[in-house]
Amino acid sequence: MRLDKFVAASSGLSRKQATLEVRRGNVQIDGVRCKRTATQLSDAQQNGGVTLNSAALFTAKPLYLMLHKPKGYVCANTDADHPTVFDLLNERDFHPSLQGQLQVAGRLDIDTTGLVLITSDGNWNHAVTSPNKKRGKCYQVTTANPIADDAIALFEQGLDLRGDSKPTKPAKLTITGSHCAELEITEGRYHQVKRMFAAIGNKVVELHRASVAGITLDDSLGLCEYRILTPEEVNGF
Repeated sequence: MRLDKFVAASSGLSRKQATLEVRRGNVQIDGVRCKRTATQLSDAQQNGGVTLNSAALFTAKPLYLMLHKPKGYVCANTDADHPTVFDLLNERDFHPSLQGQLQVAGRLDIDTTGLVLITSDGNWNHAVTSPNKKRGKCYQVTTANPIADDAIALFEQGLDLRGDSKPTKPAKLTITGSHCAELEITEGRYHQVKRMFAAIGNKVVELHRASVAGITLDDSLGLCEYRILTPEEVNGF
């Protein structure tokens, strides 16, 4: 990789800013000052062999986070009207070059709480969210009206949603109280859980996502808190 490109990618500077730092003599390679922006770096040099103002630079590793999303936040990088889940992250917790590269793996509605996965790895995001992978997503649902026993069979058969040409894929509904249930689906249609309950004449008043693709929200995380996924969570599906 070119020196100026590496300095930009590993420091969070723009390419123009990185070029200026190199030309000003503020960058060293293996302890030797280098002002040539096109200098090609070896893999070893990209992992601590380059310094900017005496601070070692490193290639950013992919980031994988779980976040306990509260109500009122949207799953978008920017939004003119509402705060986003990225506003909950402290940029000091991750490599500066990852700013602008983070993405949500499976969005939640603004009024839905629970597990949100955030990553800089687009391939991993696709593996988690692709409908073809049939990764399960589990929700805890509270409804306005009592949930009838026959809802279990209806969800298992698939429901016709208004505006959709195909019924939903079989879903597993477990009734846990008169107005409470756990629901596992393998799709990600627009407002799907709310629309499924609407299809049986009920209304969702509280919705919380507990897990995605076998990754379960850490009970120790309070609202707005997050942590890095373990290697087992990243590779466990």
